Amino acid sequence: MLIMIKTGMVKLLAVITALNSCTRTNVKENAPPNILFAFADDWGYYASIYNDLDGSKTVNSFISTPNFDEIAKNGVLFTNAHVPAPSCTPCRSSILTGQYFYRTGLGAILSGAQWDYSRPAFPIMLENHGYHIGYTYKVWAPGTPVNAPFVPGKHEYIKAGRKMNKFSQNVDTTVSIENGKNIIYKEVLDNFKSFLTGKKDKQPFFYWFGPTNTHRTWLKGSGKRFWGIEPDSLKGIMPACFPDVPEIREDMADYLGEAQAFDAALGVLVNHLKEIGEYENTIIVVSGDHGIPGFPHGKTNLYDLGTSVSLSISYGDKIKKNRIIKDFVNLMDLAPTFLEAAGVEIPYVMTGKSIMPLLESGKDGWIDPKRDFVVTGRERHVADANRNNLPYPMRSYRTKDFLYIRNFKPERWPEGIRENNYRDMDGGPTKDWLLQHLDDTKYEEYIQWAFGQRPSQELYDLRKNPQELDNVANDSKYSEVLKVLSHKLDSILIETKDPRMIGDGSAFDKPPFALQNEPIKN
Repeated sequence: MLIMIKTGMVKLLAVITALNSCTRTNVKENAPPNILFAFADDWGYYASIYNDLDGSKTVNSFISTPNFDEIAKNGVLFTNAHVPAPSCTPCRSSILTGQYFYRTGLGAILSGAQWDYSRPAFPIMLENHGYHIGYTYKVWAPGTPVNAPFVPGKHEYIKAGRKMNKFSQNVDTTVSIENGKNIIYKEVLDNFKSFLTGKKDKQPFFYWFGPTNTHRTWLKGSGKRFWGIEPDSLKGIMPACFPDVPEIREDMADYLGEAQAFDAALGVLVNHLKEIGEYENTIIVVSGDHGIPGFPHGKTNLYDLGTSVSLSISYGDKIKKNRIIKDFVNLMDLAPTFLEAAGVEIPYVMTGKSIMPLLESGKDGWIDPKRDFVVTGRERHVADANRNNLPYPMRSYRTKDFLYIRNFKPERWPEGIRENNYRDMDGGPTKDWLLQHLDDTKYEEYIQWAFGQRPSQELYDLRKNPQELDNVANDSKYSEVLKVLSHKLDSILIETKDPRMIGDGSAFDKPPFALQNEPIKN
C-alpha cells in the first residue's frame, strides 16, 4: 500500500538495486515521502475497478469508486490482498506491528484486547524518525488503550466532528441529500487540514484515515436513496452462500453505498493533496480491515468473503502506473513497507515482508515466486458468556488454486451458539432474516453455511468452485493436495511460534487468552 524513497540516494535506479539487501532503505532526493493510509472498517473486495478482471458480472458492477480506481490507475492495483485476521482488532494489531496476529499478545483477540507496548509499532517508529503522525476516526478498537499505539490527546485530529462514521444516518437528518453529503465531506477535509497544520515546514507526515461507516449499522434503504443502487439489480449475482431475497439484496446495496461514501471521502483527501502540492511526494495506500459484516462467510470467516480486501497504491510519478499485481499480499506487509519507504530499519521481529520490490519492479501479474500464498487466522471475536469466552480457532493457507482451512476445535460453533443469537456475526437485516428462517427447511443449506459446525479440515478447489462451498477435504482425489497444504501451514505456524502450536495449544482458550511473551525473534 505504499511507495517511497529514502534520503541519501541520488537515483531511483540506486534504490531499486538496494532493494536486494535484507535491511533495504528507500530514499527520495530531497525529502522522505508522506504517507496517507486510508483504511476503511469492514470494507472487503468491493471496488468498481475489480468488476471486469475475472470476465464475469459481480456485485462490483453496481458500485462506483472513482477515487480508488484513480489511485489504482495512477499506481498499482492488487488482486490478491488478504487481511491477517478477519476481525477488527486482531487485524489492526497485526498491521501496526507487522506481525501475524497471533504474535501480538492480547491484541490477537477482539473482546478483551489490550495493546502490548513491548512490540514495535510502525507509526511510533515513524514519529521517532521525524514524521508528523496522526489519525482521524479509528485506528485500534475495541481495545485498551483506545486507538493505541497512537495517543488520543496527542495524535488524534477530530475537532471537525465524527459524522463520517455514521454517514447515512447523518445525511438522513439534513435538508437534502447533497447538503448532508457536503457537510460530511467538509468535516473530512477540516480534520485533515487540522492535522496538516500541526506539522513543521517540510516535515514528512503519516496520516491514518480510518472511518467506520462501512461497519454496521447503516441506514436501511440508503444504498438506493443516496447512491442510486437498485437492490433488485443484484438479483442473480449475489454470492451463492447468501439467500437471494429482497431483504438481503437491499442490505448488500446499502453496504455498497457506504463503500461509495468512503470512496468520496477519499477523493476529498486526494484532491487536497493535489491543491497543496503534496500529491507527487505522497504514498497513498487504500484498503480495509476485512470483509463484509453481518453476512454468511464474511467477517470473522477465513473464506475470501472474510479475508480478501481491496488494495491500491499510488506514489506520484515514482512508480510505473496502471499496473495489476497478482502476488499474494498480507496486510501485515504494510508495516515493513512503510518503514522501508521512510528509510527506517525494519525490526527483526516483523514477520511481514515489504512490498517495495513489487511496487518498484515496474512489472505486472505474478512477480515474486515466493508470494504464491497467504496465511490468515482467527481466535476470539465477541465474548460469549454462554460458551465461557471460548474462541473459534482457525488458520488457513490460500494459494491461487486452493483454499485450505484448519478448524482446531470443530466441536465449537464458528459464529457462537444459537441460544445467544450467534453473536460473532454482526447484527443487521441479513442476520435478522437468517434468524427468522433457522428452522425453515427450504433454507437449511444457507443456515448451515452461516451458522453450522464445520469439519476439522476444509479444502476448496478454486478452479472449479470459486464460491468456496464444495469442501473436497475428504475426496481421495485431493488427498495429496490436502497433505501438502496442511504441511505448509504447519511449517509456517511452527516457524512463527503460533500459540496454537506451542505446548497443548490452549493459550487462547484460558485467561488471559494469549501468550504474554516477549517479542519473538523472526
